[in-house]
Amino acid sequence: MDEDTKKYRVLVNHEEQYSLWDAERAIPVGWSAVGPTGTREECLTFVESVWVDMRPLSVRNIASA
Repeated sequence: MDEDTKKYRVLVNHEEQYSLWDAERAIPVGWSAVGPTGTREECLTFVESVWVDMRPLSVRNIASA
C-alpha cells in the first residue's frame, strides 16, 4: 500500500462535527479550520481527543434541556 503523503486540515461545522480535509483544497462553506494541519494520523489524533460526543450540537442541547 502506498504511503499517504498528503497534508490534511481538521474542519468543524456549526454542529461541532469534525472532518479531515485536503489542506490544498478550499474550505467548504459552513466549515472552519481548527486544530492541526498535518498528516492524516496527526489530524485524526486531534479529532479523537476533542470529539468525545459524536451527537450534533443541536441534539446535545435538546438532551441536556
